[in-house]
Amino acid sequence: MGPTPEQIDRLMQGREDDPFATLGVHPAGTSSGQGGFTACAFLPDAVSVTAHTLDGKLVGELAQIHQGGLFLGKVTIRKRQPLRYRARYADGSEHDAIDPYGFGPVLGPMDDHYLAEGSHGRLFDKLGAHIMRHEGTDGTHFAVWAPNALRVSVVGDFNQWDGRRAPMRHRADAGVWEIFLPGVVAGAAYKYEIMGADGVVLALKADPFAFQSQLRPSTASIVAPPLDHKWGDARHKAHWEKADARREPVSIYEVHAGSWQRDDRDDFLSWDELANRLIPYVVGMGFTHIEFLPISEYPYDPSWGYQTLGLYAPTARFGDPAGFARFVDGAHRAGIGVILDWVPAHFPTDAHGLAYFDGTALYEHADPRKGFHPDWNTAIYNFGRREVAQFLVNNALFWAERYHVDGLRVDAVASMLYLDYSRNPGEWIPNDHGGRENVEAVGFLQQLNTLLYGTHAGVMTIAEESTSWPGVSKPVDAGGLGFGFKWNMGFMHDTLRYLARDPVHRVHHHDDITFGLMYAFTENFVLALSHDEVVHGKASLLHKMPGDDWQKFATLRAYYGLMWGYPGKKLLFMGQEFAQRGEWSEERALDWHLLDHAPHSGVQQLVGDLNRLYAARPALHARDCEPEGFEWVLVDAAADSLFAWQRRAPGARPIVVISHFTPILRHGYRMRLPSGGRWREILNSDAADYGGSGAGNMGFVEADEEGWANITIPPFATLMLELDY
Repeated sequence: MGPTPEQIDRLMQGREDDPFATLGVHPAGTSSGQGGFTACAFLPDAVSVTAHTLDGKLVGELAQIHQGGLFLGKVTIRKRQPLRYRARYADGSEHDAIDPYGFGPVLGPMDDHYLAEGSHGRLFDKLGAHIMRHEGTDGTHFAVWAPNALRVSVVGDFNQWDGRRAPMRHRADAGVWEIFLPGVVAGAAYKYEIMGADGVVLALKADPFAFQSQLRPSTASIVAPPLDHKWGDARHKAHWEKADARREPVSIYEVHAGSWQRDDRDDFLSWDELANRLIPYVVGMGFTHIEFLPISEYPYDPSWGYQTLGLYAPTARFGDPAGFARFVDGAHRAGIGVILDWVPAHFPTDAHGLAYFDGTALYEHADPRKGFHPDWNTAIYNFGRREVAQFLVNNALFWAERYHVDGLRVDAVASMLYLDYSRNPGEWIPNDHGGRENVEAVGFLQQLNTLLYGTHAGVMTIAEESTSWPGVSKPVDAGGLGFGFKWNMGFMHDTLRYLARDPVHRVHHHDDITFGLMYAFTENFVLALSHDEVVHGKASLLHKMPGDDWQKFATLRAYYGLMWGYPGKKLLFMGQEFAQRGEWSEERALDWHLLDHAPHSGVQQLVGDLNRLYAARPALHARDCEPEGFEWVLVDAAADSLFAWQRRAPGARPIVVISHFTPILRHGYRMRLPSGGRWREILNSDAADYGGSGAGNMGFVEADEEGWANITIPPFATLMLELDY
């Protein structure tokens, strides 16, 4: 028996949702195969087709039953098996192809069950394109979730991008489509051709689980070879698996990989070139971690990666996925952690992406009041849909497992938590309780953190959350969101507002600095001076400071001293460690030539020294997130624009931090230190080596039995004094 006229029409028109019922080998008579077998193949433009076993034995000739390229004939085989077709064309050429419709499924019923349930923890092993040997034949298995599609096909150079040639098997229980294509090898470009429920063929879609992508402006997915990197980072991973990150020194260098440095042609550095330059630089500067702005594939350079579409693919801008693995491994071998900016809050609506993926609002909400983001003109994930939450959670697990990343900084968490974020009345839909909290997003974030921390010890999550949502970094079982850390946006805004004022006015705004200590231990905070503060007309950190050049540099150095002495982990965006003058632009490298000038190299030296002090002194890091590690020494010196506090940790020598923000040199400033004795001056941001005036305390401050001391405090300066005995 051959295909029915209806089946033939569906195949020719690209409307067949069950190609395995027609194509491939089928019993010619009874279902037992006692009447022999027929083979049916769709090979457009062929003039004749012969069928062979995989080892080359001729088993039949197929006759053309439709001029569009459908061939059918009896084959002399004893059991159903994959066949090799040899097609001859009008120009005399021949082409061999193994019939994909002779192979059984790769996915199993348990995959269907867990995917539909939203509990599959290994989706990245199942969906996407995977090179494998299946039933004795080499090829690539493709699988994609598109539950509302009428038909899904894999298209690529290997089948002339013709959606009729490789329609997929529909696993209806899970809404997944799959097919094993023999002979498709690493490097092949592909997309999915999807016919929506209305019968309309959509623009070709990139694979949501693509592990590699073409370099923009091309948008196809690429069949990636298995990542077979031999990791040498066991020591690094073992350290962080045992460590309590809250009590470790964490000093993060935030990097946009495309503009930190460029090559001689002003092109992007490859991952290997970045490894050779960036890792030694970060080690030399004393940072503990590199945090990359998003490096998963994205179409639009000016989005800096925050408009990501290929969540599972390191961007092709810097080379192949193996190059990124080598970078992470190299960083780990040098003792440096790697954190990725991760964007589950929204996604762009490019036609080749996730938007209306199967002709319906699949990954997003259908209602724009929940599914469209007014700030970024992007779509919002439907966090309450099990499969969507599973897609995102699997992605977090993927980066931790496949690439050994040390953490994820989750972007725009506040926009996820509030249904009315950036919306006016009437532009949002309340939750079931009538409130503005996005209960589904809360559940997703809690699931994310529970699974990531539960399966990958040593990995941290950091929330960029700009509101006072309670318990962002509290455990889920205590009612929190479960993040390891939260960016302290208040510290950044308050301190920069204070420092932007003319020094004569700071006396009236003393609480811009002191207020932060009212909530400093309500979360596990990271103090972040991020890329967002040095773009879009906000000026560089240096030019946020008032006064002439001398005052700007001195104030910036004092600010860094304050920040490194303040409780909380540290983050500094690239270029600010040497006082970049211009705003950052993703289009060009940083202004490294500035280091030829002493004021800039002085700031760079100060930041390196601060990082090394911070890491070496437990008093400065071991109680960053606990109130026991902080005590005011002088909180009410508003008239002098001066602040002093003590940092401490069990078994460590206490350190007093003194920050001063007026241009006055204060000789013999009377202050009561926490105890009597000799206090060593371990940092002075006004030191001559940093470009300062060199005023200070000749290395020591002597305090009497009650702790009173006379201290020389330079203008615009931060001092750190450590109890010597």
